[in-house]
Amino acid sequence: MSLGGVKPPVVRLRLWLETEEGMFFGTGRGMLLEAVERNGSLKKAAEELGMSYRAAWGKIRASEKVLGVMLIEQAGSKKGGHNLTPAGRLLVDKFRQWYDAVEGIAVEKAREIFPWECRAFGDAHKERKRRKPAQDDAQEAGGEG
Repeated sequence: MSLGGVKPPVVRLRLWLETEEGMFFGTGRGMLLEAVERNGSLKKAAEELGMSYRAAWGKIRASEKVLGVMLIEQAGSKKGGHNLTPAGRLLVDKFRQWYDAVEGIAVEKAREIFPWECRAFGDAHKERKRRKPAQDDAQEAGGEG
């Protein structure tokens, strides 16, 4: 089976943890906490991920309620933004460790089963980010001519 000129497919996974109370942590919430850490702000993290501040706050609070620990805390003054708590950092680290392990197995199995050189999402995403600045530079240079 051939994909013709199509690039190798990327394996995408959505993983989450839930209790009887419902889903309390998954890929999206992990991305949200990582964005809080990167931006130092829940508001900026929500904007980066294309969600409302209210939705982001609700997701964090729902997870905190099930877990019984705070995942983020205010940094300094009320306008100082947010940081991850030690529990939030640990949860992000452990979830990332689990996700990477499951993704590695999924990519390996996809390569065994399908006739294509399947790639991990993280690898494909990094490659796209690396190429994008060079493409942007080339477009800008061509446009200035």
